[in-house]
Amino acid sequence: MTGPRSAGPVAPVGQADSAQSAEPSGLARLAIELLAASGATVAVAESLTGGLVTGALTSIAGASVVVRGGVVAYATELKAELLGVPAELLARHGPVDPDVAVAMADGVRRLLGATFGLATTGVAGPGPADGKPQGTVFVAVAGPARTSYEGTEFAGDRQEVRDRTVRWALSLLLSALREDAS
Repeated sequence: MTGPRSAGPVAPVGQADSAQSAEPSGLARLAIELLAASGATVAVAESLTGGLVTGALTSIAGASVVVRGGVVAYATELKAELLGVPAELLARHGPVDPDVAVAMADGVRRLLGATFGLATTGVAGPGPADGKPQGTVFVAVAGPARTSYEGTEFAGDRQEVRDRTVRWALSLLLSALREDAS
């Protein structure tokens, strides 16, 4: 992994929930506006969300100027083959891990030539997977100055976990864009 990395404890659900009141379309519109204003671009690597984050971004007029593309790497081996996630990391920790989210964000940023890379990985359910409980989510944002991640556990069924992850990922992208601008 390259560049400085912001890390910390897994965020409690209450912190992740602060993004949950906003609509994905509003968050995506603001992200597109901030990217365009700064001349930056974004690429998205998705596992848990299966293209929903990229879909939210590309539903906004003008997205073609700033969205480089998205990679849905749902199968574990594709995270390594397409995004460059180290195979030994996947073997040691599985696909639902903060370091995997970071490697996915770095990998998609590099692969698609974007200013920012955004990645999601987790367990939507039903039930646990790879030793992680349903609702476990990690999101990472890789930018020109730093890479950061956050993790949480969302309550809810499969669709609720995925929907909440989309809103949260867009909120974390907005935070990175604002931080980069300051």
